[in-house]
Amino acid sequence: MKKQLLSVLLASAFLGAALPASAQTLATVNGVAIPEARYNFFIEQFEQSGRPKTPELEAQVKEELIRRAVFEQAASKLKLEDSKEFKEEMDLARQTFLIRALFQKYQKDHPVTEAAIKAEYDKFVAANKGQEYNSAHILVDKEDDAKAIIAELKKDPKKFESIAKEKSKDPGSGAKGGELGWSRPDAYVPEFADALKKLKKGEITQEPVKTQFGYHILQLKDLRDSKPPELSAVKSQIEETLAQQQLTEYQEKLYKEAKIEK
Repeated sequence: MKKQLLSVLLASAFLGAALPASAQTLATVNGVAIPEARYNFFIEQFEQSGRPKTPELEAQVKEELIRRAVFEQAASKLKLEDSKEFKEEMDLARQTFLIRALFQKYQKDHPVTEAAIKAEYDKFVAANKGQEYNSAHILVDKEDDAKAIIAELKKDPKKFESIAKEKSKDPGSGAKGGELGWSRPDAYVPEFADALKKLKKGEITQEPVKTQFGYHILQLKDLRDSKPPELSAVKSQIEETLAQQQLTEYQEKLYKEAKIEK
């Protein structure tokens, strides 16, 4: 399985790689040299992807390069590169990598600025102001069942967790005693969010809350002011998102400016 994966990775890299020339030879196959620079290139690619350079990896890369040279020579003897199918595939491959080169150049020439990242972060912070709620719920199918649970909880609110584990049809929270954790109200459906915002700390809804999922009994455990992550924690994510947005806008601009006849 490891050899198959390595073969796939090397094949992908071969298609997009511009390998440096080298007088040093890794091996020869039927008198044809495999440049050592090719071997070094792929070892570096694996290291950059986080895979450590080990004797096993080195042996696998060398073996794969030799095998590929053998197969390439066999294909050349059959003059497969002259076939229509091969030429069409090469045309598609050329188009693919030419387009990729275009987009890479655009992103290199139009990096996302620090100002743009900060502005996007400020928008995120402004949109997420408010409070977060630490809540729990019990979800049942029937309104009468929900009312019966509420009546039981009025007598003993401490039974909320045990009832949730026994009767809630929400498998995720039910197994945790109804616990939903910290979240902003807008993370929930409107009926749920509205009921949650009306509760005070420690309170349980006195009437069932109906949503598309069934009937809920809510409990507000605690609330706090929302605390957005530091810019440093989300900077790379924001930069990636903005870079993709810029690239999409560039693609659409090229498309709209093109003269297309159908």
